[in-house]
Amino acid sequence: MRSTIIFCTLLLGFMQGYAQQVLTLDQAIDLALKNNYDIRLAQNDAAIYANDYAYANMAFVPRVNATAGRTWSHTRTKQEFANGNKRDTSGIKSNNYTGNVNLNWTLFDGLRMFTSRERLESLRDLGGLALRDQMINTIADIINGYYDIVQQKQQLRNLSEQMSISEERVKLSDAKFQTGLGPKTDLLQSRVDYNAQKAAYLRQQTVISQRKAALNQLMVVAVANTTYEVEDSIPINLELVYGNLQQEIMRNNAALKVAQQNLFISQIDLKTAKGAYFPVVSFNSAYNFSRVNSNAATNSFSPIFNQNGVFNYGFTATIPIFNGLDVKRQVKNAKLNVEYQKLWLENAQTRVSLSIDSTFKNYEYYKQSVTLEEENIGLARENAMVALERFRQGVSTTLEVKLAQQSLQDAFNRLILARYNTKLAETELLRLKGELLKQ
Repeated sequence: MRSTIIFCTLLLGFMQGYAQQVLTLDQAIDLALKNNYDIRLAQNDAAIYANDYAYANMAFVPRVNATAGRTWSHTRTKQEFANGNKRDTSGIKSNNYTGNVNLNWTLFDGLRMFTSRERLESLRDLGGLALRDQMINTIADIINGYYDIVQQKQQLRNLSEQMSISEERVKLSDAKFQTGLGPKTDLLQSRVDYNAQKAAYLRQQTVISQRKAALNQLMVVAVANTTYEVEDSIPINLELVYGNLQQEIMRNNAALKVAQQNLFISQIDLKTAKGAYFPVVSFNSAYNFSRVNSNAATNSFSPIFNQNGVFNYGFTATIPIFNGLDVKRQVKNAKLNVEYQKLWLENAQTRVSLSIDSTFKNYEYYKQSVTLEEENIGLARENAMVALERFRQGVSTTLEVKLAQQSLQDAFNRLILARYNTKLAETELLRLKGELLKQ
């Protein structure tokens, strides 16, 4: 009877799973890498840095500006002199054309042109590192979220098996009660336990739906779309070695590379600030043009047409003498920022080192727990079957069956959690190593 019930339950679950689309982990990761908001924001920042770097060499080229204008004027002048003479120059019209082209070429500015280009290059690299770090973190979140659904699904199967045993308990208790071989309290308790497991089963289905919605948010798909299925098992890597991991993580960790890049940028900013102590030497050139047309002259010495074109060039040097100690302030702030970034890097290194040690200990513990709990499952399942058979034969009580059943359920829970926690530790170690993102 029990085998028939379990087979029907598994067959029904298989048919339901077959009717639903199975979302693989790789598909979930691909969706997240394309759609995740945090990744898209990081991509936008990286694109801005890359765009700025595309114009980095423009600091070395001259600046050329041009202006042009035209002015119309109408003159109306009436004059009376002391000798009685009068002059009326009303109706004089003129138009004035002006234009100039200016070139300014900075030849030396304390090497700040070079540090500016170097900073833009470093910011471009920082954008790429930050994007990679965000992608790795998102992949880790996807893996953890995906296998959380898998372990919740396994918990659901565990509850389904417990319901099968409880249903068998109800039938046996009812048969014994009807024949007078068992008390009604056994029947009532069996039904209470069965109904409690049915409620837990319904609750577990809700939990799975909620976990799928959380995964959907990471993949940026419709949160309400939870009809898909996930894989049935949690594969774990049992071959990770502490020594190799520690060396590779300290060398390749994405967060450490971001901190190192920020330190490098702060050192460039210090060079830029010190550049303000030096003079700025520039080459300047200009061409100025003007032309005036008038229909009459205001006096005999005024031209009715005047045109000028002037070309000049030369060098200028701006020498800083005193600017309220502003440069000194900027240099001091830049030095403090360098020290800050050094402390940040050291702190990040200690945090990563601690995370490696703590996570690997969890990994070793849960890896051993998996082996132990796999052995316990076999023992607990055999114990539950023996207790159920003893109850069927009337040589044990329903309490014995309930305790054996609870032991089997607890063993299942511990094994499922041990596998999931091993996967979490494995994923965290690979995240620290930067190995989750394929090159």
